[in-house]
Amino acid sequence: MEIREWATRVLGADTLEDKLFCPNDLTDFEPGPAQFWKEPCRPPGMEFKRHSKKEKLPAFHEHRDRDNRAVCLHRFAGHELLAVEIMAHALVAFPEAPARFRKGVANTLREEQEHVRLYIERMEALGLKFGDLPLYRHFWAHIPYLTSPIRYISVVSLTFEMANLDFAPLYGQSFARVGDVESAALMQRILEDEISHVSFGWNWLKKMKSPEISEWDAWEQNLPPLMTPKRAKGFIVFEDNRKRAGIPPEWIDKLKLS
Repeated sequence: MEIREWATRVLGADTLEDKLFCPNDLTDFEPGPAQFWKEPCRPPGMEFKRHSKKEKLPAFHEHRDRDNRAVCLHRFAGHELLAVEIMAHALVAFPEAPARFRKGVANTLREEQEHVRLYIERMEALGLKFGDLPLYRHFWAHIPYLTSPIRYISVVSLTFEMANLDFAPLYGQSFARVGDVESAALMQRILEDEISHVSFGWNWLKKMKSPEISEWDAWEQNLPPLMTPKRAKGFIVFEDNRKRAGIPPEWIDKLKLS
């Protein structure tokens, strides 16, 4: 199947099965013209809802309750589904991007689909079905700004996914503290994949940026106007996770101070 056909199928899917469909073999002979979607189609009951300030994630001290852990996993699954759709959008929006870049985005999309499946499996074991709680537009709201590959990697790979280098271990440690070893192991699995996704973004930032400016400046200049480097970290910064992704110490130091 052509990458474009697959990505379009993901964006237009009105069933979860089609959202998570991935062919065994992908080709990229016909990327086609650039295509921009206002928003993806969604399965019934999984449409974007307006976010309320009351609908906060359960606090860490509330994770002993299995229902609260399930709520966290549901929110994370929603984030991963958004990532699936945003990556599919990048594949139809940037047909002229380098072939290796497009292949990398496609591979990342496959991993994000697997993350959705894993979260669903675990939350169902905790008694919650995906779609029983509201799902939000969240990351998709930045789609109008993602008009080039370097903006895509700056926002998705090096901001949202980089922040997960902190949040995944924080939640994993919290789940482990209350004895939920299965959910803790899942967060570790997610972390390992996110490290490789950040590495992908970092390597392409170096290739795509202007040689006259630093990687940090290129990244900051390609963030949306209201997005700051703070979005790329949690309230605790796990330096080693970034180092494993290839992020240099000077970048990490600047991020900690931002």
